[in-house]
Amino acid sequence: MIHHGDTETRSKLLHEQLTERVIGAAIEVHRELGPGPMESAYGGCLCHELHLRNLKFERQMSLPVRYKGVSLDCGYRIDLVVEDSLILELKCLEHILPVYEAQLLTYLKLTGKRVGLILNFNVSVLTRGGIIRKVL
Repeated sequence: MIHHGDTETRSKLLHEQLTERVIGAAIEVHRELGPGPMESAYGGCLCHELHLRNLKFERQMSLPVRYKGVSLDCGYRIDLVVEDSLILELKCLEHILPVYEAQLLTYLKLTGKRVGLILNFNVSVLTRGGIIRKVL
């Protein structure tokens, strides 16, 4: 018999393992490119790195908004969704503003996904201030 807590624990571990693999891929891209290139360059390289690690992903996923029973295209585009469970927003900014964290939380709510990362490649070391993790 599976208890609710067991399923939740497995889901949490799965998300943590996936998150670690994706962060490892992002660190590799950042190590190769360093800070400076455009966001699109990091996106392309990260997609290649995810592919090399046998991770499935969807890039620039359109996200409609449900409003009064109608699905509306409001221009939302998620940078990457990995393994249909982890949302990635890629940035190349001096600072991550709260509006970007709010945007990620909105994406999580609209998709029903539980975990998202903001990866800011415009830092000297990605693991020092370049990664923000949000969980619903």
